[in-house]
Amino acid sequence: MKKYIALVLVSVFVISCKSKAVAVQNNTTEAAPKKDSKVVDKYYENKLDFKTLYIKAGARYVDEKQSQNVTAEIKIEKDKQILISVRFLGITMAKALITPTSVSYYEKINSTYYDGDFTSLSKWLGTELDYSKVQNLLVGEALDDLRKGKYTQTIVENLIRLEDEKDTKLKKTFFLEPEKYLLQKEQISQATENIMLEIKYADAKVFDQGTLPTSIEINAIQPKGKTDINLNYNNISFNEELSFPYSVPGGYKKVLIK
Repeated sequence: MKKYIALVLVSVFVISCKSKAVAVQNNTTEAAPKKDSKVVDKYYENKLDFKTLYIKAGARYVDEKQSQNVTAEIKIEKDKQILISVRFLGITMAKALITPTSVSYYEKINSTYYDGDFTSLSKWLGTELDYSKVQNLLVGEALDDLRKGKYTQTIVENLIRLEDEKDTKLKKTFFLEPEKYLLQKEQISQATENIMLEIKYADAKVFDQGTLPTSIEINAIQPKGKTDINLNYNNISFNEELSFPYSVPGGYKKVLIK
């Protein structure tokens, strides 16, 4: 069941993984740290401007025990709702509807469903989660609002690295390419809880509405093994009239999160 849910709620489950902290190996000499607020300003000049977004994607889930290729249909009404349908051989195996105040999904393998809000889900996952993080991940934007943080800037492997200056258990680092300041990678780690997550964005395409990465790679190292999720966007369209149909099939059992 979890592999389908992970594909439906990509950011939910990989961010929450109790993963092994892995040091990122870097053979490139880093430049001296500095601070430059202009980098963040230039990054946000790339923000997508759209009302609706339709994506048809190929998705691959791999862990230590299994791998699965499926297709995913993603519909986004910006800042309002996201509908994700996961299909295998044309059959809908899972579906999720996400809004700023609610998270609902069902999966066919075990005939179960969940209907709740981000508060209970965040407590269960052990990490703060909200609608913006899910939407940002799917459109290739930083999970956090970089304008609200303070970052130390270095150059690593020809990328601008912004490292969160907050002395907290949760460490966040963002990597931007230096020409258009597009996000290439972000890393989240929590050594004390053995958490490590890396998200990579690639194959950016330019549309009238802005630039969108068409390849997203999510890697997490967990105590029970490594988990990889890859999304490849095959069909993209903006500002179409979209419907967001969602209803739990009859006879499904509700999942209770405590």
